Parts: sequence; C-alpha cells; structure tokens
Amino acid sequence: MTASSRTRHQVRAHSFNAAAAQYAANRPSYPPALLDALEETAGRPLVGARAIDVGAGTGMATALLRDRGAHVVAVEPGDGMARQFRTALPHTPLVRGDGNALPFADSTADFVTYAQAWHWTDPARAVPEAMRVLRPGGALALWWNMDALDIPWIARQEARVARYFGGDAVGRKGGATQRAAVALTDAGVVPEVVARSVRWSRTVSLDTHLANIGSHSIFLVHGEEGTASFLSEERGHLLEVFPDGMVEETYDADLLVLLRP
Repeated sequence: MTASSRTRHQVRAHSFNAAAAQYAANRPSYPPALLDALEETAGRPLVGARAIDVGAGTGMATALLRDRGAHVVAVEPGDGMARQFRTALPHTPLVRGDGNALPFADSTADFVTYAQAWHWTDPARAVPEAMRVLRPGGALALWWNMDALDIPWIARQEARVARYFGGDAVGRKGGATQRAAVALTDAGVVPEVVARSVRWSRTVSLDTHLANIGSHSIFLVHGEEGTASFLSEERGHLLEVFPDGMVEETYDADLLVLLRP
C-alpha cells in the first residue's frame, strides 16, 4: 500500500466518527444464524465464553455476543463511535484501542471477533495479536454483511455506485471477505481458514435504506453535496423497483473463522 493509499484508508476509517448516530440508526445488524455458524465452527458455545469484539463501533455485534451469554469486552479506536457505543451499551466494558496492538494479556480470550471491521486492520500485525490473546483452541472470527449481487436491483445499484466513484468504489463492500481470506492465509499463522455464509434480508423504509448507503465511508468522505446528489438520483431508481417505499435489502453474512492451535 502506497503512502497516499494509506492516507485515504485512514481518512475513510476515521470518517465514521462524525456519522456514528447515522450508522447506529440505519446499518443492518446480523442474523442469529450467523452466531449459530460461529459456535458450530468454533466448536464451543458463546455462553460463558470470554470474547473481545474489536472495532466494535456502535456496539451492534457486541450486543449480540452479550445476548448469547458471552462475557464481552469491546475495543474501539474512534471517539464518535465510542460515544455512541456508551450510549447504547453503558454497562458493557469498552477499551480504546485497535486490533494491531490489543491491550490484553496473552491467552485470555475464547473469541476475538471483528464485525464489519477487519478491513481497517493491518493483517500482518492483527493476526499475530489475535493469536497471542486467544487461548489454545480459541477462535478469531471475522464477518461482514455483503450485498447479495445475484439480486438484480442490488447489482444495478452496485454498478451505479461503481460508475459514480470509479476506482474509489473498489472495496465499498464487495470483495472484503475474499481479500481477508487471502491475507489470513498469507500471514501463515494458522493452517486453515473456515468460511461460512448466511443469507438473510430485512425490509426497511426507503429513507432508512438511503441513510444506510450514506453511512459507508466512501460516501462519508465524498462530501455532503456529492453524496446528496447521488442519493437523490438513487431514490428515483429505487422507487421504480419499490413503489411503496419499502426496500427489501438482502445480504450474505460472510464469516471467516481461524482456530488457534
């Protein structure tokens, strides 16, 4: 990654802090079946487990892990996201930091999780850190909600985003899982990466859908005028598909799991 690419990456990573409330109100959560798949792949239940949720953001995944009975500590570097997290989960421990240098002792966690956050790390540093913090047999779990591009209207929307942003659109959501799997394998720390995928959907208002789109970093760094212009045009396209103003979003929740030997 070049210096200019690193700078753009950092700007996008920090862009969420000014939009934390928008993120919390409009982003999708994750289906129960995803956590079922995590438990099955890890070979142990979440109940009673010690989990570290890295890049916790507004706490969506942290809350799901907690509700499954895990003892969770969240890790979040951003000021705005941390404030939103504390509003949503005031009694859940939150540590300021990131996955490249986890502020935890060796062999203290059963799970280290990244929900929609691994792509902001440096895998060469974050993989060894996760392995250090995990107990033998513990699981590093990464997951993302990916747009279901086999659904025609979603594919057309993705194409419009790509045309609007050009090269900067690469990695908005598509491809994150594949890149992570390659990076994890290249790190050479563990022998196998197990992949699972869970398809699910939610139906939301058109306003919520557009606010969800606008909460992605590629839009947050583009500026209000440019983002508003795209979303205004997108509203017209979507009303042709969903004339009642209710949008069925479909996702593939992609999961990658590595077990510490």
